[in-house]
Amino acid sequence: MKTVDLIRGETFHGRKGAVANAFRYTVDYLLLDPDQSIGPKLFSRNRANLTAIHDIDFGGPKGQGRGTAWVRQVLADHGLPGTEKILLLGQPRVLGHVFNPVSFWLCHDAAGALRVVIAEVSNTYGDRHSYLCHRDDLAPIVRTDTITATKLFYVSPFQPVEGRYAFRFDLREDRIGIWIDYSTETGGLFTNLIGPRVPLTNLGIVRACLRRPFGSRRVLALIHWQALKLALKGVTFRNRPEPPAQDVSR
Repeated sequence: MKTVDLIRGETFHGRKGAVANAFRYTVDYLLLDPDQSIGPKLFSRNRANLTAIHDIDFGGPKGQGRGTAWVRQVLADHGLPGTEKILLLGQPRVLGHVFNPVSFWLCHDAAGALRVVIAEVSNTYGDRHSYLCHRDDLAPIVRTDTITATKLFYVSPFQPVEGRYAFRFDLREDRIGIWIDYSTETGGLFTNLIGPRVPLTNLGIVRACLRRPFGSRRVLALIHWQALKLALKGVTFRNRPEPPAQDVSR
């Protein structure tokens, strides 16, 4: 069995355009093979615990996840490689609660090269959409690659649905780095997730819960706090449209 890794991450969000707004906060992610990894006693898969990963939280529509079975189906439907080793990078449930603004499926070939990344994006309205990230020539993804995708999904009421994402991935044995640059004709947003990668232990779980005792509830609170600041700055509020007809796009 494989071990679970803890990413003691830091994320930065910086708004581009006429109204400036930026913030930085820490967040805990787990990196694991959902089908083969085994963690310490305070971590479980598909079972209640202090921290846990549940299949229904990842891989498909929100609350209807199918885990790696969904990932393999998506790759097959689009004729993509990467089914030999599939890792999940996402926030766990903490005392039963979870909210992932974005989680990532990291799809590798038999040689261990990263071939496809599926970015699962969720909003606070209960919607989810996934973006397929890969090179046009389907070669392995390396840290110098920039992979683009058309934005189709409503994430924030203070940003339009239109625009382009530019993704960069730097995934090492000791560190994770992911950068997302969202651009529109008038602005956009830059965000990242960076942090060291260490084995998950019971002590690490306890320390993470003491540092951030409310888990993803804290993330939701921070999202709403930043939304209030943007509203007070007079940024236009856009009503939520219907989600895209398709669950996955490039």
